[in-house]
Amino acid sequence: MVKAIFFDLDDTLLWDKKSVALAFAKTCKLASEISGKDCSGLEEAVRNEATELYASYATYPYTKMIGINPFEGLWGIFDDEGDDFQQMKALISDYQRDAWTGGLKKIGIEDPALGGKLAAYFPEARKQSPILYEESLEILDQLKGRYQLLLLTNGSPSLQYTKLEITPEIAPYFDHIVISGAFGRGKPAPAIFGHALSKFSLQPEDALMVGDNLLTDIIGAEKAGIRSVWINREAKAPHETILPTYEIKHLQELLPILEHIKKAEKL
Repeated sequence: MVKAIFFDLDDTLLWDKKSVALAFAKTCKLASEISGKDCSGLEEAVRNEATELYASYATYPYTKMIGINPFEGLWGIFDDEGDDFQQMKALISDYQRDAWTGGLKKIGIEDPALGGKLAAYFPEARKQSPILYEESLEILDQLKGRYQLLLLTNGSPSLQYTKLEITPEIAPYFDHIVISGAFGRGKPAPAIFGHALSKFSLQPEDALMVGDNLLTDIIGAEKAGIRSVWINREAKAPHETILPTYEIKHLQELLPILEHIKKAEKL
């Protein structure tokens, strides 16, 4: 019997990709206004520069393990406990400035001062652009009280809590919030799923994991023996070896699945 439902946060309940795209659009518009030049290629240039820079740091293996991507690095402060986070905190302002300055350079604008201004503006633009999927609160309303709910998210605690602060509707639905950076391992490590189960003293068969990422949410749940629901809004092709228990395009499709499971277990 399903007693608890674990939800991923980014691009499952929060439309993080769109929020980041909006923040880039605002920041690139500012770049055009300040420089008086065409900055239409700046977003792609900064994304590429940020990805390359991010992978060059000694902290990269840790960020991969915890599940923090380069674009979160463009607006996070990483003032979290632990040596790895403190190393990230020490380099993050340089990373943000260098990513924007390097991106400008790639489109022919040599202006470190402008790079610094854009690096400072982007975090504010991201905070101004929180977007929830329209069905997120509807489905949580329908599940609250019927199931125990847990938010299971990869990332830095300070950054993930910032996301929850700017979308204050979400957190009250959840009995527990588990963040990889606080636990010490990220999805897909089975240990973090086991930790989530321990919050309710449940067995794997008592839980259902809902997430958008096959490589973290779905394979991690499978390794932990937990049934999974892949929310595939973008109609991505299936993976050859990672097979979710269920696949949906809209969170409201979760309700019939839960009814199906309930009926099957009564037989």
